[in-house]
Amino acid sequence: MSLIGQGPKAETIARFARHISSGKAEFFAQAGIDLVFGRREGVYIWDVDGRRRLIDCHCNGGVFNLGHHNPRVIAALKRALDELDIGNHHFISEHRALLGERLAGLSPGDLNRVILGVGGGEAIDVALKLARAHTRRPGIISACGGYHGHTGLALAAGEVCYREPFGPLAPGFVQVPFGELEALEAAMHDDTAAVILETIPATLGIAIPPEGYFAGVRALCDRHGAVMIADEVQTGLGRCGAVWGIDTYGVIPDIIVSGKGLSGGIYPMSATIYREHLDPFMRANPFIHISTFGGAEVGCYAALEMLSILAEPGFLPHVQGMAERFAAGLARLKAQHPELLVEVRQRGLMMGLKMASPACGPLLTLAGLQCGVLTIYANHDQSVSQLLPPLTIESDEVAQVLDALDQMLAWVERAMPS
Repeated sequence: MSLIGQGPKAETIARFARHISSGKAEFFAQAGIDLVFGRREGVYIWDVDGRRRLIDCHCNGGVFNLGHHNPRVIAALKRALDELDIGNHHFISEHRALLGERLAGLSPGDLNRVILGVGGGEAIDVALKLARAHTRRPGIISACGGYHGHTGLALAAGEVCYREPFGPLAPGFVQVPFGELEALEAAMHDDTAAVILETIPATLGIAIPPEGYFAGVRALCDRHGAVMIADEVQTGLGRCGAVWGIDTYGVIPDIIVSGKGLSGGIYPMSATIYREHLDPFMRANPFIHISTFGGAEVGCYAALEMLSILAEPGFLPHVQGMAERFAAGLARLKAQHPELLVEVRQRGLMMGLKMASPACGPLLTLAGLQCGVLTIYANHDQSVSQLLPPLTIESDEVAQVLDALDQMLAWVERAMPS
């Protein structure tokens, strides 16, 4: 029996509301969205009842960089399951060592130390703990409107709406506007342990930093002896046309945080990759961070296969080529819908469509469900619709997305009051 569609869709929605999240069920019902993920393959997802097929331009924030159900990653995991389990995080592991070596080889400069985890929030927590332990300082600076996860320190570094309901959190966190070096410089002082920034903040609306911004951040961190942390959970692993989004700015941070797409959407994996000069604390305290399921040995092989695909000679040139096709097509759409589509934001295949009103993002999502494209608006700027297609998307599928976007924008124009 298939695991997909074991019961009527209405029954699944009701069961989800009773036992998983009544709030989500109510939200989608009020929005008129009854999508339940069913079959998924490559760039496509189908509704559980099979009546609707969508090109996934959300990809769960980059989880499905290699498309859905990637056969090579699945085969690697199946091979691992024949011999391995999660392993024991307390002991030396052949399989974690292989993955750490591969990640170090794909990282710039001397970022050659790796702590493996389960999810991006955990990896951010590790990065912030390491920065504080190394500097013996408490201060953490992040960006207004940023998002780093829902765990302890990661939550404290994120936007206030995510942390305020939970009362006082860890002290020492300050936020400044993203992209403004003067504001960052004013906030830095002798107690600053780290500056943590998403290379391109998706939740803020695919905010593209000014050229020279990250070079300035690097210089300020060097001046103050602070640790520079690049949150690459969404921008990394090829999304911006290079292995890491920060690579496209020619800057080497002290720590890179990776997650989401690290194992091709098949097994939970994350990594905190850090420079050699930060290692003395971990060397002296090798058991101070333990993650039972972090870097599970079976998952290492899913991640290794994902990284093998990423490192193939044609992979990143393909991403760059598809990005160029999108850039040309989105420029045409902007010319065709000038009053609605006011700005195209793009770095590789990380794209945002800035529209005339905050009402436009949710409307474009609704339009996409009718036109065959899954796209989600940015939570902190709902006038921006995020476009993050699988990096494996082909030319004909790019054309399908662009044609659908033309219809979607026209639909929003008709729905918006003059």
